[in-house]
Amino acid sequence: MIKNKIDVVTLGCSKNLVDSERLMRQLLANGYTVEHDPEVAEGEIAIINTCGFIGDAKEESVNMILSFAEAKTRNKLKKLYVMGCLSERYRQELAAEIPEVDRFYGKFDWNAVISDLGKSYYKELAYDRSLSTPPHYAYVKISEGCDRTCSYCSIPLITGKYKSRPMEEIEEEIRHLVSRGVKEFQFIAQDLTYYGLDLYRSMKLPELIERVSDIKGVEWIRLHYAYPAHFPTDLLRVMRERNNVCSYLDIALQHISDPMLKTMRRNITKQQTIDLIQRFRDEVPGIHLRTTMMVGHPGETEADFEELLDFVRETRFERLGAFPYSHEEDTYNDKHYTDDVPAAVKQERMDRLMEVQEEIALTLNEAKVGKTLKVIVDREDEEFYIGRTEFDSPEVDGEVLIDKKKELTVGHFYDVKIQSAQPFDLFGSPVA
Repeated sequence: MIKNKIDVVTLGCSKNLVDSERLMRQLLANGYTVEHDPEVAEGEIAIINTCGFIGDAKEESVNMILSFAEAKTRNKLKKLYVMGCLSERYRQELAAEIPEVDRFYGKFDWNAVISDLGKSYYKELAYDRSLSTPPHYAYVKISEGCDRTCSYCSIPLITGKYKSRPMEEIEEEIRHLVSRGVKEFQFIAQDLTYYGLDLYRSMKLPELIERVSDIKGVEWIRLHYAYPAHFPTDLLRVMRERNNVCSYLDIALQHISDPMLKTMRRNITKQQTIDLIQRFRDEVPGIHLRTTMMVGHPGETEADFEELLDFVRETRFERLGAFPYSHEEDTYNDKHYTDDVPAAVKQERMDRLMEVQEEIALTLNEAKVGKTLKVIVDREDEEFYIGRTEFDSPEVDGEVLIDKKKELTVGHFYDVKIQSAQPFDLFGSPVA
């Protein structure tokens, strides 16, 4: 146990990571030593930032809390605090079940941990962060909450109504990050496309991205978590016209059969989805689409799933992930449907879907062999420099493994000629 040291553990999505980074900056300003995601608890204080989205994530969060609680009972830890989505939703239940935790905080009151430690919260550092990512890229959260009413989702129950951050505040944060050497920005929100409706009474994502792309030093902007219904199509013009806006869009579609889209309350039809994807590809040539599909939602038949498989085969998404339906309490589904697809069927459908996608991914990657792509180097290991193209987001997408024939610098951009391909990674050599 190291005196005056705090371990911060982040579970869940990159939106949680931003909260942890903001907290760590405040802790550092108050004189603490901070370590993020340590392999073994070392500090005298631990703070766990939890996820509460689906069953597996909740279980992981609870297990992490219990492991630190056990360390506390062995006098390996003095104080244990818990924050984040799981704590926001189940604060009273967790407090009753795990009394070793000194205090639980929710999704939005985590800054109270500073005063509970007897320290000062520095308002001037409210959007400053201790980056846990490599110093050349950062996540930028442009909003909180969600106003969508998808049948299966507990996020609105946890985060509340949609709340956009003012454009000027986001621009100020970007300028500050650029001054610290950040070149690449992953824009994140539960729903990027809704941005501005609450604050400006119209969708302002295209304007926001345009304004940020004008900031000197912003090399790449990448967009995550768009919603297909009522998509602000002027964003495609911005993508096409601005070289530093990556031709990449993360847009969760969840399904394609009309019965499932209706049951899921997605507010879009199969044909509208197909037309939207075609528009993406027509207006932004070369765009790489990342999407997520759900299998095993209540009522999903084998015919619905086969329709989804056919859609994926025909559409050939550059990036695709999938997850089995998780029945969440207090959601629309919890009140209107039963979880009627067996777990084994969900897993079998997910495996089949990802098998199809792996074949597609390999074919699309093989088409890049012989091409020269702009790559940012994230890190170095014994055999390769490891980087990403504009079509690859950190953590979730593939990487480019670059041979060491030439000395490269982490955090810099290089032209790399692709020599070979695997389903999710590329291999290349730097162009002299």
